[in-house]
Amino acid sequence: MNKIKRYEILYRMRINNPHPTTELDYDSPFQLLIAVLLSAQATDVSVNKATSHLFSVANTPEGMLSLGIDGIKAHIKSIGLFNSKAEYIIKTCRLLQEEYQGEIPGDRTALETLPGIGRKTANVFLNAVFSRRTIAVDRHVFRVANRTRFAVGKDVKIVEKKLLAVVPKEFKRNCHHWFIRHGRNTCLARKARCGSCFLEDLCEYDNKNI
Repeated sequence: MNKIKRYEILYRMRINNPHPTTELDYDSPFQLLIAVLLSAQATDVSVNKATSHLFSVANTPEGMLSLGIDGIKAHIKSIGLFNSKAEYIIKTCRLLQEEYQGEIPGDRTALETLPGIGRKTANVFLNAVFSRRTIAVDRHVFRVANRTRFAVGKDVKIVEKKLLAVVPKEFKRNCHHWFIRHGRNTCLARKARCGSCFLEDLCEYDNKNI
């Protein structure tokens, strides 16, 4: 895909959604970190339902540690992989208390040392909290980038690298939000809704099961 097409796609996405944001509910950086951790292999809707109860009883690292693993599990058992996620939360909160005085580090390397926090989660957090121009590549971003031929790659790291290289600075901070929304609402995994897509004339999807 050429530079002109890419710019027009991003321009239309911005017109369609000028102020994108995550659909996860949170009131503090810590809550966002926990919500994103819980969102792995889970929908934002299911995470929001669980955290509405969890955050009402514990919304700090200290509070989570006071709940303990079983207490956390009781609030997140409706979410997939809740056993391992509860353990990640406890380990992450303990590390935050011991190493960072309960604050969330703004450094990628430090973030990725927290249990359950991978590159995608770190990118989401740095983007939302510290306004960094990171691009978090989840399954929706990966699919839209490949299917449209905007940025083709066999794994998320390659796609992220390519997106960072080809997305103009003015669009970088919001790019992954737009791609996620497009992947959820239009460029669906099983069957893309090409006929109702506002990017159809720019898309290079060839219908070959990309």
